[in-house]
Amino acid sequence: MYEYISSKALFERAQQSIPGGVNSPVRAFKSVGGTPVFIEKAKGAYLYDVDGNKYIDYIASWGPMILGHAYEPVIKAIQQKAENSTSFGAPTELEIEIAELIKSMTKNVDLIRMVNSGTEACMSAIRLARGFTGKNKFIKFEGCYHGHADMFLVKAGSGVATFGIQNVPGITRGVADDTLTAPYNDLETVTKLVTEYKNQVAAIIVEPVAGNMGCVLPKEGFLEGLRKICDEENILLIFDEVMTGFRLAKGGAQEKLNIDADLVTYGKVIGAGMPVGAFGGRKEIMQHIAPLGNVYQAGTLSGNPLAMIAGYTLLKELNENSNHFSELEAKTIYLKNGLEKVLSDYEIDFMINQFGSMLSIFFTKISVTDFATASTTNTEFFKQFFHAMLGRGVYLPPSAFESWFLNNALSYEDLDATIIAAKESLETIL
Repeated sequence: MYEYISSKALFERAQQSIPGGVNSPVRAFKSVGGTPVFIEKAKGAYLYDVDGNKYIDYIASWGPMILGHAYEPVIKAIQQKAENSTSFGAPTELEIEIAELIKSMTKNVDLIRMVNSGTEACMSAIRLARGFTGKNKFIKFEGCYHGHADMFLVKAGSGVATFGIQNVPGITRGVADDTLTAPYNDLETVTKLVTEYKNQVAAIIVEPVAGNMGCVLPKEGFLEGLRKICDEENILLIFDEVMTGFRLAKGGAQEKLNIDADLVTYGKVIGAGMPVGAFGGRKEIMQHIAPLGNVYQAGTLSGNPLAMIAGYTLLKELNENSNHFSELEAKTIYLKNGLEKVLSDYEIDFMINQFGSMLSIFFTKISVTDFATASTTNTEFFKQFFHAMLGRGVYLPPSAFESWFLNNALSYEDLDATIIAAKESLETIL
C-alpha cells in the first residue's frame, strides 16, 4: 500500500491558508476519509503524486482529458501561444476559429459565446432563457449539478450530495422559489410543474446523461418527452453538456441520443482542461445576448488565448479522428464487463451504469435511475473500496456520487490492472 507522507504535510499546511485545505470541496476526501493526494504531474493515463506514487487515472480532470494528460500537440500549442502573452482582453482570430469548429461539430449551434467555466455557462444560459421567453422560473432535476450559482444549488448533485448538503445557506427565498425541481427521469412531475406554473417556466435544464450523482442514464423517452413539453409550452430546453460535450460523440449527447436542445452549455473540455466554458444555440435565441441584444453577459478573460488554442487543438483532433469515441467506448465496456465479473464473485450488492466513456459502480441492489436510487448506494463500502483501490495505484473519483471518466491513453493493460486491483481490494475488504 502507498504512503502519503508529503501529501499529509501539504494538506496540513494548506488548511492554514485555504478553506478546508482545498479549492474545490470534493478534493478534501471528506466523503471517503483520509488525506487527499497532492498531485505533482500527469502524463497520458497516469497521475503522479508528491510522494512518488503512480496511479491509473479515472477522473481525467473531471472529464476533459479525453486523449490523456499532457497530450503533446496541446502542450506544444499552449507553449507557442504563450509567447505572444497570456491574455489580451481584446478579440482574436482564434476565437472565431474555435467557434466555427464547434459549430461544424454541433448541428444546432448557430452562435456560441465563450465564458470561463461551466458554472458561468449554465448561469448565463438560464439568464438568456429568461430574457428570451420573458418568464422567470426554470425546472432542474434532483441530483443534477449545473455549477455553484445560487439557483442551481437547490437539490443539486455531486458535491452537495457528497457532503449531505441539500439546503445551502446563502440561497435567498426568491431564488429558491424560482427554481422548480423534479426527480430525474420523471416526466410526470415535470408535466405537473409546467401545468401548475402555466406560462411561468422559461427553461428546463438537464444533464442529458447525468454524471453528478454518479453516471445515470436517461430512460427511453425521457429526453424526447422533455423536448415535446418544451415545444408545446414555449419553454427552452437546455442541455448541460459540461461533462458529455465532445466526450460521447463529436456532437456530444445531442448527437449520441439524437435529441436537439435549444441551448447547450459546455465546460473545460473545450479548453482541453483549461478554465473555460461556453453556451450556444439557435441564432434567434443567441442574438438576445449583448451586444446584439439586451441580455447582458460579459467576461474580461472570456476567449483567453491559451484556453482557446488548447481547446481548438483537442477538438480539431477529435473532429478529424472520430475513432477516438468508438475506441473509448469499447474500453469502457471492456472495463465494465471485467468489473461485473469480479464483483459477481462476491456477496455484495452492486449495479454498474455505463454510457459511452462514463461509468459508475453503485453498491446497491436496485437499478439506479435518479438521485433517490443513487442515494441507496452503500457509501461506507465505497469508502473502503476507494482507499483499497487507491493503495493499489488506481485513482477513482473520491465520492460515491461522481462518474468515472475514461481517457483514450488508457491501454487494455491498464484496464486489466484495474480489474485485478478491484479483485484484490474486494478480497481485502471482505
